[in-house]
Amino acid sequence: MSDNDLSLPELSPAGEPGRSMTTRDDEPRDKLAADLKPVFDVPVSIQAVIGRTSMPVAQLLQLGPGSVLELDRRVGEAIDIYVNSRLIARGEVVVVDDRLGVTMTEILKSESGS
Repeated sequence: MSDNDLSLPELSPAGEPGRSMTTRDDEPRDKLAADLKPVFDVPVSIQAVIGRTSMPVAQLLQLGPGSVLELDRRVGEAIDIYVNSRLIARGEVVVVDDRLGVTMTEILKSESGS
């Protein structure tokens, strides 16, 4: 990843850790963009779960092309978005240039307050 891949505003440290301070332009001033560079290449696992089901192994082995699985969700219902096995958002499936994608419609707040 080159330095030109991301366009980040220049940030300067200010205040106590975890406390946000803003300038006249309302730019966050918590961290230097350079301080965040080490995490840019950290891999994360992202899952968009459209539904779930359970079945015996014997039934699973009978599945083939064209098989239909009944899921626990209805058409149009929000899907769950997990990052590193943690539910962080809900969204909708979208089609972009003949590919499937996900639009986040709701960011979930952490129950533990972290």
